[in-house]
Amino acid sequence: MPDGARAGSAAAAPGLSSDQAAALLARHGRNAIARAAVTSPWAILRGQLINPLILLLAGACVLSAALGEVGDAIAIGVIVVLNALVGFFQEYRAERAILALRALTAPRARVMRDGQPAMVAADTVVPGDLLLIEAGDIVAADARLLAAHSLATNEASLTGESAAVAKSTAPAQTPAPLSERTDCVFMGTPVVTGTGAALVTATGMNTELGKIAHLLSTVEAKETPLQQRLGRVGNTLLLACLGIVAVTAALGLVRGQPWLDVLMSAISLAVAAVPEGLPAVVTIALAVGVQRMAARHVLVRRLAAVETLGSATVICTDKTGTLTTGVMAVRELWARDERGLLDAAAACCDATLGREGRPDTGDPTEVAILTAAQARGLQREEIEAARPRLDVRPFDTERRRMSVRRGDGVLYVKGAFESVAPLCGTGLDGAAAANEAQAARGLRVLAVATGTGAEERDLALVGLIGLADPPRPEAIAAVAAAQSAGLRTVMITGDHPATARAIAREMGIIAPGAGDAELSEAVHARATPEDKLNIVRGWKARGAIVAMTGDGVNDAPALREAQIGIAMGQGGTEVTREASDMVLADDNFASIVAAIEEGRGIFDNIRKTLIYLLAGNTGELLVMLTASAVGWPLPLLPLHLLWINLVTDGLPALALVVEPRDPDVMKRPPRPPAEPILARPEWENILLTGVLQAAVTLAMFGWAVRARSLVVARDLAFSSLVFGELFRSFAARNRTRTLWSLGPFTNRWLVAVVGSSALVQLALPLLPATRRLFQMNGLGAGDQARALAAGLVVVTALELKKWLRRS
Repeated sequence: MPDGARAGSAAAAPGLSSDQAAALLARHGRNAIARAAVTSPWAILRGQLINPLILLLAGACVLSAALGEVGDAIAIGVIVVLNALVGFFQEYRAERAILALRALTAPRARVMRDGQPAMVAADTVVPGDLLLIEAGDIVAADARLLAAHSLATNEASLTGESAAVAKSTAPAQTPAPLSERTDCVFMGTPVVTGTGAALVTATGMNTELGKIAHLLSTVEAKETPLQQRLGRVGNTLLLACLGIVAVTAALGLVRGQPWLDVLMSAISLAVAAVPEGLPAVVTIALAVGVQRMAARHVLVRRLAAVETLGSATVICTDKTGTLTTGVMAVRELWARDERGLLDAAAACCDATLGREGRPDTGDPTEVAILTAAQARGLQREEIEAARPRLDVRPFDTERRRMSVRRGDGVLYVKGAFESVAPLCGTGLDGAAAANEAQAARGLRVLAVATGTGAEERDLALVGLIGLADPPRPEAIAAVAAAQSAGLRTVMITGDHPATARAIAREMGIIAPGAGDAELSEAVHARATPEDKLNIVRGWKARGAIVAMTGDGVNDAPALREAQIGIAMGQGGTEVTREASDMVLADDNFASIVAAIEEGRGIFDNIRKTLIYLLAGNTGELLVMLTASAVGWPLPLLPLHLLWINLVTDGLPALALVVEPRDPDVMKRPPRPPAEPILARPEWENILLTGVLQAAVTLAMFGWAVRARSLVVARDLAFSSLVFGELFRSFAARNRTRTLWSLGPFTNRWLVAVVGSSALVQLALPLLPATRRLFQMNGLGAGDQARALAAGLVVVTALELKKWLRRS
């Protein structure tokens, strides 16, 4: 019986009665995706506040208030609140992925109830219902086809394959991957062409869409590498502050100082030790990264994702639309007359090409054929006008071919080579070998034949058409750039293994002579949502930081599991966008590599700024602790320490985080995932710089105490330390390249900040109000020159060290 007759008989079947449907609904529940257990807003906010660095800053806020420094307390408090709110809104938005998944389900469905077709709410469809579908519908539940007439659905959101899937009632092999279950339709997939009737086999969370929703709910919220590293830094600083308070208090009490003075000095040092500008610096650095990535077609949804992408060691990428254009195209023609081949193929198509901004319609394979024919001057409208259709036998999965008889008396046939070749009596010389060669290169091969009768026999083979979704040229270069940067590219796709391997070789993901082990690790074909999730988890278990790209619903669990999930902005679903950390506006793999470059630059800026801040704090602490240890008067007053933190930890640090990225950033391998933000070389740099700065400051103080007075000595120590910190920011721009090789004015923000701050510092002893506030007796021109010269000592030493090392 033909499919059309079966469709009619199936539609005439009575289906379920209303009472049966009600009983089944009570037993199986509603046909809906379960709501995710959303974390309460208070729990999210509490999680943002329970952070060592945030707790440390909150303590510094309280201590500043206790010292009477209300301005500093307010500034630190604002930083704490803003940082917590930014993190809160990022995490709150991430909870909406499964809500977006619910939006894919159909609102209404047509079923047979009580022997009559009826429109019902889709969430009342139950197993056993007879579902009636046609072009334009969204399938309401998973179902097995009882009838199909030219039926095709788009399952790209579930499988990742861009081509429409032709459906039939012929039983598929069991077991079979979802992409090969052509006798079934699935919840949430649109019907492209044809009509059908299907028996509902699964609803709600038991559908393929429901299984993906379940996988999404099993993925735990992830902490980014930057958050982990800053957490460890916060713990270290917390312990250091407690130690500083204890040592300072002990020294003061041993020397017989009043306990209140001891307490105030200890609290001042603890506040000075805290880089209260760090959260603001990190937030601004990431915000700058967001703007830079947006210029390179990457839209960031979670701020911390900016740096995480720079930490990536493995990119797990979808094929269709990311590495490839996402549009089927004719890649090869095998025929004596290529124009004649395209003419015959175009005469056997139902698709139409869009005109005046309207989209193409029909099967993507036929659109590709018509596009290639149009490039050769063949228009389908002209074919229809000159040779009108007389009869059509549509494509179906049983025959695997389509035929059209036209007014010129010719029967045009196209389909799979295995289906068309047995019908041909001529034109077969070399055709079998050509078919195998094209298939081996991952092409989808269509055979085209013509005949003079009304039946599909005694045909002449016109030629073969090899089609594929071609690679993006810029993506090939991007894969090479990723490999040179030490990044591993892994392709995960729902496509056929031969197609996946061919694209991987063409992209350079695998070498031409790659062995089975390399193939199995770099290319994963026919991947299910569970497969994708397990692949990401497998790489994470090996210590990798994984960036995962995808566009379909089937990609969402893996995107959420990866440390960095990247959704497609043009061809992606809302589900993947909600599950992602960032979105590619142009769906291009090359944009991922560009974003990794930006991410690496942002991490460099955060680390160099952190080193700058901690080195300055170390210098201040060493000045105060050394003076206490040798029995000197304190070189700096509490207000001096707070001013130094405000002037040197604030604006220069913010200027450092907008430093242009190092041009060699993609020539080095990824950072080891376990590497802390401050490893041993960084701590050595911090200690060396702090010791140098403390030595210069103490030398100025010691000289002035003996030669001048304690008041002048404090003024000189104060100004020398401020100038030293300001000028040292130029050396902090790059760990290996000198200021002159970078260009002194390539970071104009830093030049402006240092220049204006230095002028303010020079003005402090000259203005009566600030002279009284900071207890400065007034420095003459000679003393100001000495302080400026002392400030240049450390930056000169650091730059000389870099020059000697590079030489």
